Amino acid sequence: MAEKRKDKRGRILKTGESQRSDLTYQFRYKTRPKGKWNYIYAQTLDELRQKESTVQKSLDAGVDYTAGRITVIELLERYISLKQGVRYNTKVGYQFVLNLVKQEDFGYRCIKDIKVSDAQLWFIKLHKDGRGYSTITSVRGVVKPAFQMAYNEDVICKNPFEFKITDVVPNDSVKRAAMTEEEQSTWMGFIRADKTYSKYYDEFVVLLETGMRVSEFCGLTINDLDFEKKRIRVDHQLVRERRGRYYVEKTKTESGCRYIPMTDDVYHSLKRILANRPSVRVEMMIDGYTGFLLLDKNSKPKVALHIENEMRWAMKKYRKLYPNSPLPHITPHVFRHTFCTNMASAGLDIKKLQYIMGHSDVGVTMNVYTHMNYEQAAEQMARVVEFRKAEKTKKLG
Repeated sequence: MAEKRKDKRGRILKTGESQRSDLTYQFRYKTRPKGKWNYIYAQTLDELRQKESTVQKSLDAGVDYTAGRITVIELLERYISLKQGVRYNTKVGYQFVLNLVKQEDFGYRCIKDIKVSDAQLWFIKLHKDGRGYSTITSVRGVVKPAFQMAYNEDVICKNPFEFKITDVVPNDSVKRAAMTEEEQSTWMGFIRADKTYSKYYDEFVVLLETGMRVSEFCGLTINDLDFEKKRIRVDHQLVRERRGRYYVEKTKTESGCRYIPMTDDVYHSLKRILANRPSVRVEMMIDGYTGFLLLDKNSKPKVALHIENEMRWAMKKYRKLYPNSPLPHITPHVFRHTFCTNMASAGLDIKKLQYIMGHSDVGVTMNVYTHMNYEQAAEQMARVVEFRKAEKTKKLG
């Protein structure tokens, strides 16, 4: 057994305590596993232990936070722990950012020492390491409010993440573009004719001609379909966690609760989906909902991943058959984006389009116009001009 350390008077010293060459006493400690050593000093051992007691009380009371002596990781953990009742996908996003920061030396730095230039240099490093603009945006979406919390509580004097990402990192993300009429015709024609993927044609029609979020589509039950009034009720969405647990949650925003009109194509596609829906001996009940419209091969409700995979596999086959085709990468959200663009191009009132899309802010809906090309804009402008001419002729006549 190792001999216990003692001071010059023969008194046993505790872990972290030591007597210096000038006979004064020292205690060293860490506030975190990978943190720097902190030191306190005293003339006598009794005085040192009084200071040790104060330090321990401070640590137990969380004074390290109020003094700004915690790490970036610890700040994020504190911030995330306060986010109760958030959606599953939001939790996944928080955990992704936390895991990323834990891999960075920046994560082990003391928050009170972080300057704006430090934060900017870190983002530059992430970009050089191959992290995309969207990933860095996600990181900032968690780190910035965490530091803002510390600033609001007077823990730090400035939020070091109060700067535009584009000031230090180029926005090299690929903007999601809506499909043109020709691309829609090409893709849907391929799906309809293909022996393997034609069974998904009606699902794709509903998504493309309603603009529903894919998780809203998966959440539809038979009772949500009103064929008499030709409308679809959307007031929830279906989610499945990575561990396999299903649950129903509210739509992405309160504005997400809405009715969507059925076009003739959607009407007939939904009828066919119902006619081809496998008979189930016992319908699965999820948070009070049952009779889900879309079922997988195991008679369980489909989730977003199922439809994403359907499109991915179909696209893989299409690329193999037509390697020189300019058709863009297609996802359920591209369908939603395309629907919004189609309706805007056709002149649907922006507030009505906002309702159909389930957007909480009309600004989100208006962003669709950035994806209209010259031909679409010219065509819509021509319709407006012709309409005004017709109205003027009526008045003169």
